Amino acid sequence: MPVTTPRVCVIIAARNAARTIPVAIASALREAEVAEVVVVDDASTDDTQAAASAADDGSGRLSVIRLDVNRGPSFARNAAIKASRSPYISILDADDFFLEGRFHRLFAAADWDFAADNIMLIRDDAATDVAGLAAPPFAADPEFLDFERFVDGNISRRRVLRGELGFLKPVISRAFLDRHGLSYDENLRLGEDYELYARAVACGARFKVIKSCGYGAIVRADSLSGRHRTQDLQRLADADLALLAIRDLPEASKAALRRHERHVRDKYRLRNFLDVKAERGLASAAAYAFASQSNLVPIVRGVAADKLDALFRKAGIVRSQPVPAMRFLLAATGAATAAAARE
Repeated sequence: MPVTTPRVCVIIAARNAARTIPVAIASALREAEVAEVVVVDDASTDDTQAAASAADDGSGRLSVIRLDVNRGPSFARNAAIKASRSPYISILDADDFFLEGRFHRLFAAADWDFAADNIMLIRDDAATDVAGLAAPPFAADPEFLDFERFVDGNISRRRVLRGELGFLKPVISRAFLDRHGLSYDENLRLGEDYELYARAVACGARFKVIKSCGYGAIVRADSLSGRHRTQDLQRLADADLALLAIRDLPEASKAALRRHERHVRDKYRLRNFLDVKAERGLASAAAYAFASQSNLVPIVRGVAADKLDALFRKAGIVRSQPVPAMRFLLAATGAATAAAARE
């Protein structure tokens, strides 16, 4: 049965988000199922705290916590989870928003521990009036993610628009987190969602995904996730190694983790090579590359691919893939089309 009484805590970790956070908060407070909105201002240097407080609708559901030292999104989210009490938790990024009716659709059935929906990805320069946006009436077409499907779904591909499953923003059962002692890994500033979801599924979480859309994300070149440090890639690869230590993890799941770890580690090695080159010169970078075959192969492959891409673009053989004004994370069909297909 659909939820009729509030039961969700929306958590917003924010840093220097004064411009966008009023829309995020308003979209959360609009939903009847939302009992709490907890904003954690992660030591912003702008007016994020004041902007968040000014977005209060007077219902008593909004609280704003201020951190004096920047601790990262994992710490901020864990602090908000500890400060809240609702049985369900929903993460909302400070520059994103919910589409109206999101939770009604997600709570249409109670057969999950994590429940996510499709994401409308909107290019920043096309995001004029998001308050009135509505998604096409996609069929729910529910599926449950197993561990291998989820981990493999977080390996990006060159020249393909990003669509990793770690971008999903599920509603999370607090009881499941408490039962398994799960929280965000505070060592991570990149991939913290991926790590938590993967660990939860490894613990037996029923991770349900529906294709109907209830979450809007603004794609910005200057987003925090787009400005990660080289060290963040190394820590994410190390997180995969920690996941490999989970007891009784099936071999197929371990193989998926190794693929993801290698994918992230190779990105780290290439990025570190470029950092060393910029900071200490080509000779030092070459020494780093030739220190091991594990370094050399991804560096040569990555540099060659970048050079070829640049050459082909200059020659007009390959063009940069344009980012559409709007797209959706998950491929979906209209409700009418899906109903006809079932018949």
